[in-house]
Amino acid sequence: MSNIEGKVVAITGASSGIGEATARHLAELGAKVMIGARRTERLETIAREIEDKGGRAAFHPVDVTKREEVEAFVQAAEREFGQLDVVFNNAGLMPLSPLEALKVDEWDRMIDVNIKGVLYGIAAALPIMKRQGFGHIVNTSSIAAHHVLPTGAVYCATKYAVNALSEGLRQENKDIRVTVVSPGVTESELADTITDQATAKMIEDYRNVAIIPAEAIAHAVAYAIGQPASVDVNEIIVRPTGAQ
Repeated sequence: MSNIEGKVVAITGASSGIGEATARHLAELGAKVMIGARRTERLETIAREIEDKGGRAAFHPVDVTKREEVEAFVQAAEREFGQLDVVFNNAGLMPLSPLEALKVDEWDRMIDVNIKGVLYGIAAALPIMKRQGFGHIVNTSSIAAHHVLPTGAVYCATKYAVNALSEGLRQENKDIRVTVVSPGVTESELADTITDQATAKMIEDYRNVAIIPAEAIAHAVAYAIGQPASVDVNEIIVRPTGAQ
């Protein structure tokens, strides 16, 4: 993974789950990581633990639904480490429910975090990467972007949007690599946002049968980032073995 050592990677949704696992793994491989989320105390702990192990890490609080905060976060990474190699737009929500439940506030929140949060990350990173002449944007999608399931209509729609945005970004920018990582059921706090009781029970039962560790996705992200500059890994799908 010599192509990772020294790279500056800014990661949203880094206070737990995939974001935290990716920050720790990339730091072990020699990357300089800027981690962001809303939970400042958690970010501080993660950054300190990375540095205690000899890695390079800094943190900056960010709410990805606020464009100015995303811009400040990405700029903080460049300011702290001198450049910006990778932005990992990882923050996401998954409050699944049947459409009939009319959880419109949750629909709005998913759109704000899962779609607009990715767009704000792209908007913040593009000017820097264009000025540099290089860069890599990694977006967390989901297997939900490939197959719509009951209770997942809005969540799936947001992830289909992530895939479309990522492909458009790739086609428009020959000097920037773009990767979509689509996890199957993964250890994370995503399911904690489900307020519909029947759906929460269904997901809990499923997660008890098939789940992969967040570290598996971290390794997938590292694989994409670690490729030579001439190689752009566009999408990686990672599922538990035996998943449908």
